Amino acid sequence: MQEIAPHVFVETAYPGVTLGAINWQHGLILIDAPLRAEDARLWRSSMLNMGGGIDRLVVNLDAHYDRTLGVRALECTIIGHEKINQAYRSRPVTFKAGSGETGSDWEVYNNLGSIRWAPPEITFTEEMQLHWDDRSSLHLEYHPGPATGASWAILPDQGILFVGDAVIADAPPFLAQADLPAWQEALRYLLSPQFQNYLLVGGRNGLLTHNHARLMLDFLVEVHQKMEELAERKAQPDETTALVEPLLSRFRFPEEKLAQYTNRLRHGLHQYYLRHYRPSSTDIEE
Repeated sequence: MQEIAPHVFVETAYPGVTLGAINWQHGLILIDAPLRAEDARLWRSSMLNMGGGIDRLVVNLDAHYDRTLGVRALECTIIGHEKINQAYRSRPVTFKAGSGETGSDWEVYNNLGSIRWAPPEITFTEEMQLHWDDRSSLHLEYHPGPATGASWAILPDQGILFVGDAVIADAPPFLAQADLPAWQEALRYLLSPQFQNYLLVGGRNGLLTHNHARLMLDFLVEVHQKMEELAERKAQPDETTALVEPLLSRFRFPEEKLAQYTNRLRHGLHQYYLRHYRPSSTDIEE
């Protein structure tokens, strides 16, 4: 666990997503959850002796499976955008691990078992502020684009911004639930002077730089252009597969990740095309 500012911690040791913890006078505010229940319990127990207040809550930065599977095991109040609850209503009540090919991190583990979803008990539409400390506040803001209910967690007094999956380094992003124009708009806002001195915490990589955000924006602009070209000539959804290899070449990653990231891009491009250019299709998946 790394302390990136007084009482603000980041953890990248667990598979799935980067975790955050803010230890304030009123209690702990957790940013996202490990995807495995046993990791969630370890993460929870590791913070028992941190001091601070006795209350605890967790903020989900979007509805992606990797960051919502382990939430119930944290055994605390859950906060998230209202669209996260909408996503849950479209899923089976209980998650059962299968042989998915979406390129998500949860698919690497076959011992997840049966998990009941834990929807947010507190939701917001555009923004929300949490005042659990006399000196600071946490701002939650809805920034659509990467996933259903995508939000940022901002500590303006410390100059820290948890961006979730808005920026992913050295790996292709998840595109199946994306809104590319909205995502590009969010990244341009992130790159504005307002956040130029902020420390960025990515939902997959830990600490990031603003150059990572620029590279992500460039990638999304290219993807969107290629999607528009396919749509203009009324291409079939399967033709998106030809885009995978050249797009994947933009990223540097370990060889053992090739199959997973290939699946991630293949699935994401195919589903994005169906969702935005063939909306009447019955093959759309989450």
